[in-house]
Amino acid sequence: MIITKIEIGYSLWFALYTALSFLFKVYRGIIRCNQSLPRLILELANSEESSESSSSKNQEVVLALYDALKSRNVGTVNKILASDLEWWFHGPPSHQFLMRLLTGAEEESNSCFEFVPFNITSFGPLVISEGCDNSRSISWVHAWTVTDGVITQVREYFNTSLTVTRLGNEAQPSDCRSKPKLASTSEITSLRCPSVWESSFSNLDGKSVPGLVLAI
Repeated sequence: MIITKIEIGYSLWFALYTALSFLFKVYRGIIRCNQSLPRLILELANSEESSESSSSKNQEVVLALYDALKSRNVGTVNKILASDLEWWFHGPPSHQFLMRLLTGAEEESNSCFEFVPFNITSFGPLVISEGCDNSRSISWVHAWTVTDGVITQVREYFNTSLTVTRLGNEAQPSDCRSKPKLASTSEITSLRCPSVWESSFSNLDGKSVPGLVLAI
């Protein structure tokens, strides 16, 4: 079989064209990557700043509620709390001070209790605060859920050791992760969920107290 010079020249030209086309595509991909990388970094930075700002605002809402409760400012309390507030309590029934305060039953029973948060932290819409009354050997933890500047849920824990963990895969939808729920210790252990917060005033008098896990 005789291969002419024209066929050889065409083959070389086609190979060169293919190589140059490939190099051009690689170059264009690198340019696009370099152009999009700063934008991606900026978007991530803005997302982190937005998350931190939201958490800070949620803490401010909760602190404003404590101030309103202390001053008995009913108007402010009603603005901060949702009309259909979801309330959950764990502890001695005699320690339901917040419910009696909100319903006005505190004045009738003369069982005044002042909530002074010593620690406060937040995980997205969930704000955790805790405090204690050494004179009564009472420790308390509040887990508030803040939605658009309004408190929609509160979980109260009195004389209870509380551990907050992250439950499930981070890739789950945010609306699933944002709903806190109680989980058993065995469930937490089997899933190896990391602990992100633990109460620090639950063992005031050295006595053992119930322990609960709040998964978020």
